[in-house]
Amino acid sequence: MGRHDTRWGRRLGAALVAAAGLLAPRAHAEEPRAACTATLSGRRVVARVEALSFVSPELDRLVRLGLAGKLEVELTLWKRRALWFDARVDGARLTQVLAFTRGGYVLDGRPLPAGPGAIESERVAWTLDERPEAEERFVVQVEVRLQVVTAASLGRVASWLTQEKTTPAEERSALTGTLLRSVAEDLSRGASARCEVSRPP
Repeated sequence: MGRHDTRWGRRLGAALVAAAGLLAPRAHAEEPRAACTATLSGRRVVARVEALSFVSPELDRLVRLGLAGKLEVELTLWKRRALWFDARVDGARLTQVLAFTRGGYVLDGRPLPAGPGAIESERVAWTLDERPEAEERFVVQVEVRLQVVTAASLGRVASWLTQEKTTPAEERSALTGTLLRSVAEDLSRGASARCEVSRPP
């Protein structure tokens, strides 16, 4: 390993520690929660998901500085079965971009009036093959994950913290890339929820 690589390794290590300290949620930060509501009308099921308290003060600061967040929502529609495991009916996955503009927070360009405290994702709708019987019951399982810092953006943060220009990709080792991805994974926030599908009265 050359002298330049050794210096870069030391600086990157120190930067990663500093970045982790900057981005890690504080002990008093509210834990992220997910909430969902789902309704059935005829053969159509519509689900709505909210990500609550996902953006900590530290992540809010980074998004306001220009980093974008990736909100991933995975939904699964299940049919209740009394004497057996629930049956999977359908599923959906959404990936949306959370960013900060002059007008405030936006999700895929759509303004969030409530700010980052309550992020409402795009609604998901399924159409059942047949109109369900009155006694049939359904439930929606939701998994929500927000990652403001990716391996690439964390590399930019590390470069900014060391006050150096981004090192060309060919000069970074495979180990460095793995470390960046690992730290980025640790900085993501997630939560799950489960809601019954309601019917109109």
